[in-house]
Amino acid sequence: MGVHPQAGKTANPDQLTHIPRLITSYFTDQPDPSVREQRVAFGTSGHRGSSLHKSFNEQHILATTQAICLYREKEGITGPVFMGIDSHALSEPAQASAIEVLAANGVVIMIADNNDYTPTPAVSHAILVYNRGRSSGLADGIVITPSHNPPDDGGFKYNMTNGGPAESNVTGWIEAKANELLEDGLRQVKRMPLQKALKADTTHFYDYLDAYTGDLDQVIDMELLRSSGIEMGVDPLGGAGVRYWERIADRYKLNLTVVDKEVDHTFRFMSLDWDGKIRMDPSSRYAMQRLIQLKDRFPVAFACDTDHDRHGIVTRSSGLMQPNHYLAVAIDYLFQNRPNWGPDTGIGKTLVSSQMIDRVAAKLGRKLVEVPVGFKWFVDGLFDGSLGFGGEESAGASFLDLQGKVWSTDKDGLIAALLSGEITARTGKDPGEIYKGFTKEFGEPVYDRIDAPATPEQKDKLKKLSPDQITSSELAGDKIEAILTKAPGNGADIGGLKVTTANGWFAARPSGTENIYKIYAESFKGEAHLKQLQQEAQKVVDGVIG
Repeated sequence: MGVHPQAGKTANPDQLTHIPRLITSYFTDQPDPSVREQRVAFGTSGHRGSSLHKSFNEQHILATTQAICLYREKEGITGPVFMGIDSHALSEPAQASAIEVLAANGVVIMIADNNDYTPTPAVSHAILVYNRGRSSGLADGIVITPSHNPPDDGGFKYNMTNGGPAESNVTGWIEAKANELLEDGLRQVKRMPLQKALKADTTHFYDYLDAYTGDLDQVIDMELLRSSGIEMGVDPLGGAGVRYWERIADRYKLNLTVVDKEVDHTFRFMSLDWDGKIRMDPSSRYAMQRLIQLKDRFPVAFACDTDHDRHGIVTRSSGLMQPNHYLAVAIDYLFQNRPNWGPDTGIGKTLVSSQMIDRVAAKLGRKLVEVPVGFKWFVDGLFDGSLGFGGEESAGASFLDLQGKVWSTDKDGLIAALLSGEITARTGKDPGEIYKGFTKEFGEPVYDRIDAPATPEQKDKLKKLSPDQITSSELAGDKIEAILTKAPGNGADIGGLKVTTANGWFAARPSGTENIYKIYAESFKGEAHLKQLQQEAQKVVDGVIG
């Protein structure tokens, strides 16, 4: 699919989401569970949809929250539910619906003081801190966010007692139970009025802002950032961390400028993404035009998506860094500047991330664990400390604290962003300059990802791609070395296909969060070779979906 002619430009008024209509539809439209697109469906990161399409309405949230209550009961989980929301317009109504069900089920809940927005990593960190030293009465969490998705989307995610996104078998159980409740007309859903639920003995208010920001010096060298005086700029993009950055700057006396504190549920300040949609994707050069303008104002500047689990890094030397480039730099720096991390601590990457990471890992002499797309695959390794770093090509990452202990088992855009300042302050080079050094040492890969629309039926076909559909022994002129449908690091299905050679690779898979498919490709031989990889990959995909 070609790039939209308005990509990189701000939206026209008629392209903005009609927020009153969106909220009204959430409460009034009735999804039909016999229609596939209107059922509860957990992708790689929770249930997502829009009330305008009857895929994210009150019934979905009531049913899913009751299903989570039943799952907790089945598993004997009796601690509190830490719950946070981002600044998408549907998040606050969804939280109200969830509170009504949780309170009626007698579940202890922790919601943010003053109904504040709460970054995803702040919820994960709160769960981990609460559960530290406990063997019973463990807490879990609910994060209400569609991440970087467009303004008319909503999202609802369950995090387990290890603080991370729920595993597939857990989300599968919750999804099936929620749809069962929908089909039964919600008759088995317990619920009480919101005002009564807010006053219930089981409803508590928690200061996520103070708790999370107060612990940041456990994971980032805040004293270095303060003493160096390094100038940093941050654009919160109207997201869940909008109040966090100022608190971080004040608490640690950092030279950190918050360039905009506005929250606008239409996100009219965003430039349009590749497909002409508003999407708060900090890795997209089209969506990040406002951040890119900070290139010459600060040695390093950054932004996070709406729930602040993803990061975008802009440096004077290179502008907006590709996520793969920054991941490689972050890995190289962390494993050389965290002396308390154990010698056996490994590196986690998704199999659609750059092979530059493989080469950096080899230089460091560290174990590399390659997993399918989805941050849930890093949770266990981060939790037990066997992985020091876990990162995705879509600009999501987390890493251990300074002592080699777990910090967050969900993606954390804030620490990834602050790390760019730490790297620059300590090395005297910004991350873009460091990456350029890698290209001289390891070669210069060219990487790209193509997104294109796909129906749910087409996505199902792509999930079943098999090695049999690769009939050639060569790819773009090189001998094929491997055809993968399972990840080398854990043997899990990748939900698609990856083909590798000595000089490049491609992977094709359906998105777990939107109705699109993705073709990833990387070449160490240049742009022409990359285009050849993409063309051959497209032929494979076209042969499957027609």
